[in-house]
Amino acid sequence: MYENSFPNKRYKHTLHFLRKHITTDESILDLGVDNPFAKIMKEDGYSVANTEGEDLDIDYGTVTNTDAEVITAFEIFEHLLAPLNLLSNTKATKLVASIPLKLWFSPAYRSKTDKWDRHYHEFEDWQFDWLLEKAGWVIQDSQKWAHPVKKIGFRPFLRLFTPRYYIVYATRK
Repeated sequence: MYENSFPNKRYKHTLHFLRKHITTDESILDLGVDNPFAKIMKEDGYSVANTEGEDLDIDYGTVTNTDAEVITAFEIFEHLLAPLNLLSNTKATKLVASIPLKLWFSPAYRSKTDKWDRHYHEFEDWQFDWLLEKAGWVIQDSQKWAHPVKKIGFRPFLRLFTPRYYIVYATRK
């Protein structure tokens, strides 16, 4: 999945933020198929189930029917055309979600070979906040961080200090 580019820094930030807001006693439904970060959560003592690869724009039954108290979505919502439907219809009472922020100096990511590996949305923080508010969530905490790359050039220089990731902890209204 991450040929020579395992996201250690992102995972470190994400796990620290998750630990701050969610206890290991709470059950989690992690949006997306089983993945390296779900394994990290499990190793940290969390009870985690994943969705099965269904198209969450159309089939969000797993999310609406879950008994999990917490939904986690780490770099998932940017791949959905209509995340409002899923976010509005879950019974979970807590959400921890992260997104890559839209960068003015870089176009939205699109794989030419994998139709699932495309970003329909790359949000600005206020857009993601508005989506959550409209879906019935109240943001309790948020954090941003930059993601430097080991390359030379103007865009790599901007990535040294421009926030790339945004994570929120939200609760149901």
